[in-house]
Amino acid sequence: MKRKSLLLVIALLATSGANAGVVDDLLRQYQAQASQPFDAERAKALWTAKHRDPETGKDISCSTCHTADLRKAGEHNTTGKPIEPMAPSINPQRLTDAAKIEKWFKRNCKGTFNRECTPQEKGDFLTYFRNQ
Repeated sequence: MKRKSLLLVIALLATSGANAGVVDDLLRQYQAQASQPFDAERAKALWTAKHRDPETGKDISCSTCHTADLRKAGEHNTTGKPIEPMAPSINPQRLTDAAKIEKWFKRNCKGTFNRECTPQEKGDFLTYFRNQ
């Protein structure tokens, strides 16, 4: 039993290290294009800010599908598809692939804000996510 626990801890540490490298690389790229240092509180406010969905006329936010607590699972508001927690502390695989991060930023920012997120917003969000 101790061996299994040790292996689990090693796997989680390895994943968190990989996670940090990917996030750090993206943060460096975004910071080169951003106008100010990244701010998790600014991201938290944007995460819950309501925006009008032009298709449905309803107010939505990131937290509509992902929940306000990044440690909890969410559900897509239209399809009902389950969404794994955003917090890397709960879902260590969440921030390990730069291409997936970019894909989901593009899709979700367009779906929520009706535009792509700026490098400033992406950096703010990643700073917020990594601290959860």
